[in-house]
Amino acid sequence: MNLPDSAVRRRVLVVDDEPHIRRVLRGYLESDGFAVDEAGTSAQARDLVGDADLVLLDVGLPDGNGLDLLRDLRSASPVYVILVTARAEEVDRLIGLEAGADDYVVKPFSPREVTARVRAVLRRAREAGPVGAPPLTVGSLTVDVGAREASVDGTAVPLTPIEFDLLATMAAAPGQVFTRRQLLDAVWEDGHYGHDRVVDVHIRGLRRALADDPSAPRFVATVRGAGYKVLRPRAHGGGR
Repeated sequence: MNLPDSAVRRRVLVVDDEPHIRRVLRGYLESDGFAVDEAGTSAQARDLVGDADLVLLDVGLPDGNGLDLLRDLRSASPVYVILVTARAEEVDRLIGLEAGADDYVVKPFSPREVTARVRAVLRRAREAGPVGAPPLTVGSLTVDVGAREASVDGTAVPLTPIEFDLLATMAAAPGQVFTRRQLLDAVWEDGHYGHDRVVDVHIRGLRRALADDPSAPRFVATVRGAGYKVLRPRAHGGGR
């Protein structure tokens, strides 16, 4: 048996209305060392999600759209979510990412590919930072990597795991421009996303959470033709 990256067994909730798909995915995931729960409906998923580290979520469910369940999860939980969809069009994938998905797979899929995606997403779960490491402070923005918390003017800002990782990556080097590829490599690590627009989608979510106006940003600026950066605090009488 292959063990996940942590000595503690990670728990995956497989949400799909097809018992055969649930059974196959359970077999592959358990063989790879994961604990697995199953749900065939949105209602069952809501009852079980509290114990999950990651949710494999089918978009088509008998008692509601999986995207609606995803949005509800995102409003209440930082759990990682991989969407399973039969729709291959890019716009559908981006809608899922806009709703807060961490990744997606398209039916028909290889169970080995799904297991690899699960491992890749859970590898992004950052360990606590060094004991006593000071938070990153950029003007009124504070990013505590150890606690995985961000705040503006002392008020907590709720972020998805990917949004936090993007912010922490850029806040560690204020003023430095990060290309989309650099952010993909830093945050997604294995690079299987491969599409620059994925970064744009999550930057939009980050800006919404920070109440940051792209036309007059306080925190995250677009550098046209290059990428993104966290702005240095404005110096008295100076620029950024």
